[in-house]
Amino acid sequence: MTESSGRRSLHDAMRQWRKHLHQYPETAFEEHGTAEFIAGKMAGFGIEVQRGMGGTGVVGILSAGSGSRKIALRADMDALFIQEQNTFDHKSRHEGKMHACGHDGHSAMLLGAAKQLAEQRRFNGTVYFIFQPAEEGRAGAQAMLEDGLFERFPADCVFGMHNFPGIPAGHFAVKSGPMMAAFDCFEITLKGQATHAAMPHLGNDVIVAAAQLITNLQTVVSRTVNPADAAVVSITQIHAGNTWNALPDSVVLKGTFRCFDSSVQTLIAGKIKHLTDMTCAAFGISGDMTLNPENPGYPVTFNSEKETLLALQAASSVAGTGNIHLNPAPSMGSEDFAFMLQAKPGCYIWIGNGSSEHGCLLHNPHYDFNDDILLTGADYWVKLAEIVLVNE
Repeated sequence: MTESSGRRSLHDAMRQWRKHLHQYPETAFEEHGTAEFIAGKMAGFGIEVQRGMGGTGVVGILSAGSGSRKIALRADMDALFIQEQNTFDHKSRHEGKMHACGHDGHSAMLLGAAKQLAEQRRFNGTVYFIFQPAEEGRAGAQAMLEDGLFERFPADCVFGMHNFPGIPAGHFAVKSGPMMAAFDCFEITLKGQATHAAMPHLGNDVIVAAAQLITNLQTVVSRTVNPADAAVVSITQIHAGNTWNALPDSVVLKGTFRCFDSSVQTLIAGKIKHLTDMTCAAFGISGDMTLNPENPGYPVTFNSEKETLLALQAASSVAGTGNIHLNPAPSMGSEDFAFMLQAKPGCYIWIGNGSSEHGCLLHNPHYDFNDDILLTGADYWVKLAEIVLVNE
């Protein structure tokens, strides 16, 4: 088999893997079939496989030579609770669930890299292939770490990659420092005296209090955070009342805030709590603010300088220096790979998924991963492993 036919064969296989994963999406900590599929493929490549990390996580271990260096490459594998609206043959077969963020493609790219590295072994050390569950808001990375990920698999550095619609297909974007924002949710409950809507003076109107609080929360970023620090606070849910002619005794507000600095993260949380308390005092009601009531918040996804240079070297080798975006604007989206970057130095890179037209946006019911970039992503992983685990 020639090299070109071998690469075509690999690309065809990766397409099949990706479409299979897309057809059978599984959400946070329920990725049993996905884990089985990935573990089976790696075992077939001759890679040692460990399962059950952080619940449904899978880790492959591949060593070559006598080197002591160890690198971890991570792909996320969970899907979203979104009803797919595509009509192609590989559309989701699981009602209300779909791969709307490209984790099917991420897993296929890392599997492709694992196959190449197992066959070629042009490196000196150990590669850990981390397939992580529950990235979408459930902190699967944290669960793997708490399960002893880097104690059992002591990598020197860790790397992640995510597709990015709007960046040309096969291009890369990376820089040191913040790449993705910290993420926190909050829930505010205001409680007062219910009363007839025609007699508001006999009670405490928590809806008016909530409206005032929502308005005041808009000053958190504009009047509390340094204008040089990017941040956003958004109210995303309001729940109150169940009839036309009565003022309810409670209102629940839910929202999120994002920023790129841990001190700003602490500042915003404190200010939301303060404004809640002051609003309650002003309206004679009670209330409380709970931070991250259901799931843990995510820290800033922060790339270390040395590892970013290694990622840049690998990306430039694969895509060419002219196709590397060196100063991308950090995204207000969040990524639980940040937990791994707190534990180990590393880098999180974006690979271009092509045009975002016709609904091809992340977390969109019309999204589909661009299979044309599968080989580029796999080649990046291979080159990165070979650069970090250089044969001396």
